Amino acid sequence: MWYCLGAGGLFRGKEISRTKEKATTKGTIVIGAGLIGQAIARRVSTGKHVLLADLRQENAAAAAKVPGDAGFTVSTAIVDVSSRASVHALVETATVIGPITGVFHAAGVSPTQTSPATILKVDLYGTALVLEEFGNVIAQGGAGVVIASQTGHRLPALTPEQDKVLATTPADELLGLPMLQPDQVTDPLRAYQISKRGNSLRVMAEAVRWGKRGALLMGPDGGFITGSDFLMDGGVTASFWYGALAPQS
Repeated sequence: MWYCLGAGGLFRGKEISRTKEKATTKGTIVIGAGLIGQAIARRVSTGKHVLLADLRQENAAAAAKVPGDAGFTVSTAIVDVSSRASVHALVETATVIGPITGVFHAAGVSPTQTSPATILKVDLYGTALVLEEFGNVIAQGGAGVVIASQTGHRLPALTPEQDKVLATTPADELLGLPMLQPDQVTDPLRAYQISKRGNSLRVMAEAVRWGKRGALLMGPDGGFITGSDFLMDGGVTASFWYGALAPQS
């Protein structure tokens, strides 16, 4: 089973047989050494092996100290989510631990950090890769969380056709979409908003693709929210559209 919960949505996927698997230790994978991913992993990883992966080894090592000091079994890895080979290598490392019962994807870049092309490659394509690669190995009863952003809710409506291609285009073809070319996405904020909208849509599509209804946050209840998108921002987005934070015309 496979779930995804956060501003990126929630889904549960296909149950996968692991009859050849002899390992008994269960693994939780945290991609991106930020505080949100760490907090979620600590909440649901008691008795499991936590693998912390980040683009920079020093970040992963620093993040590993907190759960390690709290008594968790922790190891680290390097991953570049914009590289299929790198994400696949992380999957290979993770499956050595044992059945993967939790995947928490919190890696990304912000519009203040880099170019539109890099944002699309990391935040949009990278998320699609993680969902695809770990969706192939997630253990029966496993779950996942994608941390996205409220900014996807501030992007004006796309056309149904654009929504569909963001949700369903194969990962390796995503960046070739006409709507994502440099003449169409000209500034970092636009790239970031499209990426986060795409994360939400991608999760919905994965929920359909993996096909199984399931539970909320690794529990037996709440399958009715599979594929859903939850905005937790303290009301900021509502104010952006209809309140004091609304842009002045």
